[in-house]
Amino acid sequence: MEKVIEIKNLSKLYKNGRGISDINLDIHKGDIFGFLGPNGSGKTTTMKIMTGLIKPDSGDVKILGHSISEEFELAMEKVSCIIETAESYSYLTAFENLKQFSRYYKDIDNNRIEEVLELTGLLKYKDEKPKKFSLGMKQRLGIAAAILSKPEVIILDEPLNGLDVEGMIQMRNIIKDLAEKENTTFFISSHLIHDVELTCTSIGVLYNGRMLNVDSTKNILNSYASLENYFISEVERNGRI
Repeated sequence: MEKVIEIKNLSKLYKNGRGISDINLDIHKGDIFGFLGPNGSGKTTTMKIMTGLIKPDSGDVKILGHSISEEFELAMEKVSCIIETAESYSYLTAFENLKQFSRYYKDIDNNRIEEVLELTGLLKYKDEKPKKFSLGMKQRLGIAAAILSKPEVIILDEPLNGLDVEGMIQMRNIIKDLAEKENTTFFISSHLIHDVELTCTSIGVLYNGRMLNVDSTKNILNSYASLENYFISEVERNGRI
């Protein structure tokens, strides 16, 4: 299988002692990878390094064969991401926001904008401004922006944040459909174990800045009653509880 994301010996330590240590990970084309760990475990730090927002102390990340430290523009050319929060222009409508974002890409027309608004359940709100949106609706608009250009790799930090049950189901279906039909590769971080179990095809457990284990969801659920049981087992086995 084609490797899409390669993380090698990635480390970043902050003055408060937190960070990540020696992360190694390979993610293949069409995978929905779930980066599972509690708040403060280093998930967002890793994703910020992957997207060039901060520099690592050591190690490297390759996306689609290109190093983020040496070929950043090529590495990010077919990547879309939401890190921490989905931002938008509060004085523009939902449609106008996506129209603005479309200027960064080639061949994004109004039909594509309306298509992603429909996919994310926002089409009927396209003429409303995000300042009136709930947290969940703002998150939907962020997802719409992330999939607008039909990227090959989508990196999402807590993508289900603020969504109600219906919204969570809808987002899971969008992610699964893109992975299955367009072979889009997803890197998703979350501390919501149940949602990771229902969404992701493979899972990596990050705890106190260290990668404890990586396995397919299928293998995990063949051996454990739930992903929660697996997570607790991995943490206990590594002496962290």
